[in-house]
This record gives sequence, C-alpha cells and structure tokens, in this order.
Amino acid sequence: MTSTRTSALDAAIDLVGTEGLRSLTHARVDEHAGLPKGSTSNYFRTRAALLAGVVDAIVEREMPEVGALSRDSAGDLVDALCGLVDYTTVANRTVTAARLVLFMEASHDAALREALARGRAAMEASAVSAFAQLGARDPQTAATAVMACAEGLILHRIARRDTTDPRPSFELVVRGALS
Repeated sequence: MTSTRTSALDAAIDLVGTEGLRSLTHARVDEHAGLPKGSTSNYFRTRAALLAGVVDAIVEREMPEVGALSRDSAGDLVDALCGLVDYTTVANRTVTAARLVLFMEASHDAALREALARGRAAMEASAVSAFAQLGARDPQTAATAVMACAEGLILHRIARRDTTDPRPSFELVVRGALS
C-alpha cells in the first residue's frame, strides 16, 4: 500500500512533468492523487517544502540507475551511460521532464537550487567513482564532463524529441577522459 506522502509526491512529479510548474498547487496534487483535500499540505506545509520534496523524490528514483554505472571497462561505462539516457528519456520521461522544469525554476530560487545541487552531487559521485576505478587521471573532471554531456543529450531528447544516438558522444568523452 502506497503512503499518502508517496502518493502526493508521485502526483506532484506527474503534474510538473506533464503540465509544468504552474500546475503544482497543494489542491491540484490532492486532486491528481485522489487524496482528500488538505492531504498534501499535511506533509508539505509550503510550496517550497513541496518543491524540495519533489526534488528528493526524483533523486531517490534516479539514483539506483545512476549508481549502477558499470566500472568494468570503458565500453561497459559507455553502455551504461547510453542505457541511462534511454531510461531517463523513455521509461522515466515524465520524471525527467519534471527535473528539467525544476532546473529552470532553480535559476531564481536559491532553496530549490540547493536541493538540486545535493542531488546532482550524489549522482556525480557515482561517476567520479566509476572514472577512478577505470584509471582516469582526473576522475572529477571526467565525471563533470560526462555529466554535462548526459544532461545535454537528455535535455535535447526531452525538449526536442531528438533521437540521436548518444553512443558517439559518450565514447568521445569517456575515451578522452581515460587516455
């Protein structure tokens, strides 16, 4: 059985990912989740708290995929990165669209920017670890580069419905970081 809090967060993510940030109100979340009026505000008293809850829920959903980056070889890492792009833009498309909406909102919301930065740091740590295990001279810079590449590819897939194969880009970045 799904908790009320989880149902509210699922509905909030779906609303932001399909209708944009303006759709995110406590009342709309309650309605979308099929919850009694006031349920969402019992867990998230303010809009800022609801936004932070949405960010945390998105990170929680995405971390298992990011944490599963292969560290066996450069080719395996490229395969894992390609799989991550496919996962985030197909099966997890609405969640990813919500995350991208929140990125734009964070440009003028310091608290949201901080919440997103915590999530990105956790994800980047997984990439740093993968590059360190593969012997990169500068695992941090390699992780930053591959994260920027992934974020750009994901953005284009979501916003432009671009279906370009990510493999050549990832091979360039990964092999460059390991040479």
